[in-house]
Amino acid sequence: MPDSSGRKVVWITGAGKGIGRALAKRLASEGWSVAASARTEADLLSLQGECVEGGVHVFPLDVTDAEQNQKTISQIESQMGPLDLVVLNAGTHKANPAETFSVEAFRVLVESNLMGPVNGLAPIMARFIDRKSGHIAVVGSLAGYRGLPTASAYGATKAGLINMCEALKVELEPHNVRITLVNPGFVKTPLTDQNPFPMPFLISVDEAVEQIIRGLNMDRFEITFPKRFSFIMKLLRVLPDPLFFALSRRIVTP
Repeated sequence: MPDSSGRKVVWITGAGKGIGRALAKRLASEGWSVAASARTEADLLSLQGECVEGGVHVFPLDVTDAEQNQKTISQIESQMGPLDLVVLNAGTHKANPAETFSVEAFRVLVESNLMGPVNGLAPIMARFIDRKSGHIAVVGSLAGYRGLPTASAYGATKAGLINMCEALKVELEPHNVRITLVNPGFVKTPLTDQNPFPMPFLISVDEAVEQIIRGLNMDRFEITFPKRFSFIMKLLRVLPDPLFFALSRRIVTP
């Protein structure tokens, strides 16, 4: 349902940087009314300044706070009208290797990458189910396909999102609510710039946004990119364990 200006309304979390920011700019340029959320208000304000006037509305949010998510959604719909699309994109990454395995580091990623989307998903699903319409996109990762060295925490959170979306798709269909799972590979963002290792098939954030937009418009359940890396990760998903672990050891000891 469009807002009072006739534009459709989208809420994007993690919109301050990276994929979320680029997606917000792209949708605003295409005439969407964008509600942008992130922890850092300065990032949101700079995003707002880079977009057409009135295209982006700022709603600072810590996605790990369930109550704040509910309040933010209420504020968005009160000010902008009913949401048509929600992109739950916020997340972070930190290696958690076995030698220095940290419960707290694991918990931080679970709260941000898994519970963060869940905190937004619960109130949004309730509203969309009640309206019998709406589209939810959840940003996971190809890293959720199989357990990779040093990514035990990150991969676990993304695997959880994949499983959750697969379960919810069939449940939401009778309510005319769509859910889309976005599983990127390596995308050049401030987050991946911190990685100390070579990233195969690294693509630009603009390429990633193009893939997301195309997938959302095609009504696909899963959007994966880049194509070659997606193929490799899907292959790893079905490999027998002995062969998979033999390949995995090469990552640790090349």
